[in-house]
Amino acid sequence: MLRLISLALCLALTALPLRAESLDSVVSAELRPGWRLPDGSHMAALHLRLAPGWKTYWRSPGAAGIPPLFRWSGSGPEVAGVSVIWPTPYVFHQSGLRSVGYRNEVVLPLRVRLRDADADAQLAGTVELGICKDICMPHEVRVSATLPAAARAPDPRIAAALADQPLTHAEAGVRQVRCSVAPVRGGIALRATLDVPRPGGAVETVIETADPEVWVAEPESRWEDGALVAEAEMRHIDGGAFAVDRSAVRITVLRDGQAIDVMGCSG
Repeated sequence: MLRLISLALCLALTALPLRAESLDSVVSAELRPGWRLPDGSHMAALHLRLAPGWKTYWRSPGAAGIPPLFRWSGSGPEVAGVSVIWPTPYVFHQSGLRSVGYRNEVVLPLRVRLRDADADAQLAGTVELGICKDICMPHEVRVSATLPAAARAPDPRIAAALADQPLTHAEAGVRQVRCSVAPVRGGIALRATLDVPRPGGAVETVIETADPEVWVAEPESRWEDGALVAEAEMRHIDGGAFAVDRSAVRITVLRDGQAIDVMGCSG
């Protein structure tokens, strides 16, 4: 449901009618086969290349974006699961709305869990993307690759994307994160206070919950008494009551291609 809402908003922002040009000229996708890890899992990646000026979206894309959707049902039986590792995204503003994502090119590392660490694995599936320039539209790509068990050398492009992950709260020197909640009409207002070193330049935040059916508004972020404060309203998509698990609240602090990933907050 949240994905449908995002899609409707994205299409509403279309500045020009949808053109009939082939999207193959706008976005290409391939799986980089990567290498086998010491724990028996496999590190691969989805490599997206976009035409100049085009962008695609992060896991929490904002009101003006479409969240990507991954389906790996075409994979071989040796694949037990796939986790996406997200490099640091960028913030875009269009028609008064914010979106979060990547422009021109992005490598998304994929950690593939395997049932047999000594065998080659077949990874295959579809990825539904939102892509945007002057116009916004959904697009589906199909990808597949053999993940060789004998591969041990890291792929430099994947390694670079792994190195571009947001800093953890410990790496960034975040000392304390406190959250308070209060009822508002139709939902809950969350206020997060982060004791984090203040960088230069503007800072934006993204707040996520573990419940995919809880919609979170774009936070208002500001500095108060040396701490970063982020406030956002939350609503359940069916309009019903819900609770917020503070330990599962995820806050991402974004600034000029840098990010801090904060998991959980105290009351």
